[in-house]
Amino acid sequence: MIISASYRTDIPAFHGAWFNQRLDAGFCTVKNPYSNKISRVALNPCAVDGFVFWTRRLGGFMTTLDRMSDRGTPFVIQFTVTGYPKALEPAVVDWRRAVDEIHEATSRHGPRAVVWRYDPVFLSDITPASFHIDRIAEIAEQLAGATDEVALSFAHLYRKTRKNTERAAARHRFSWADPDVDEKRSLLATLSDTVSRQDIEATLCAQPDLLTPSLRPARCIDSDRLSDVAGRPVTSRQKGNRPGCLCAESRDIGAYDTCSHGCVYCYAVSSRDAAKQRIRALSPSSERLHPSDA
Repeated sequence: MIISASYRTDIPAFHGAWFNQRLDAGFCTVKNPYSNKISRVALNPCAVDGFVFWTRRLGGFMTTLDRMSDRGTPFVIQFTVTGYPKALEPAVVDWRRAVDEIHEATSRHGPRAVVWRYDPVFLSDITPASFHIDRIAEIAEQLAGATDEVALSFAHLYRKTRKNTERAAARHRFSWADPDVDEKRSLLATLSDTVSRQDIEATLCAQPDLLTPSLRPARCIDSDRLSDVAGRPVTSRQKGNRPGCLCAESRDIGAYDTCSHGCVYCYAVSSRDAAKQRIRALSPSSERLHPSDA
């Protein structure tokens, strides 16, 4: 089984000690956010075909990646780097530092081990189309040779993300918009063309209605990429998480509301303050994120 760690939170940034203890134990438990059912997930090398990590900061997690590499467990890092203003991403590491971490990770584990995510594309009067074109060109230039793919998508404006965005817009006095399909396609095509100059392929995450000739669908949980990292076949059936998702089957071991980056458009956090409290309360020896979910 492929383990996703995690599209519900940033385990490398906030929960590295917990993850390492779960590796030592050989398992974790996960609470289904919809049914509340608790299940046990094996994490020992015999049970795990590979890991996919989702993060905006690796930091001290580099040693954990080295540990997994030493034990022969392949992994891919989905590393988000956008460089948005603090009004949208109040606690995200500077994009230049994130780029340095990607270079360090790929120097240790190879360029197929990291996928850059410029995700989501969020349009506002502080991040207009021109901002995205300039910023993605700047980041792509710095990442040339360190990764061969950037995953794109436009923000999904769920009820809680809309609420958080409207609250931030009022606080920081910016306006934002969800553009029409044609405007989205046009910008995505431009972004794709921009990164291609650095030999980086742009893919589109689970938004088939926005595909353009220069964009192929993304496979964020990608058994082929894991196979390249492992140097041996990693097989898994396709089982997407939502319509248009082409990801391989995986088990996610994270929990919502346990990331405190504070990105206003984030679907995984209802309240940054609540997430910060959960992180402080978490015991690294707990079987799952978060122990008060019992």
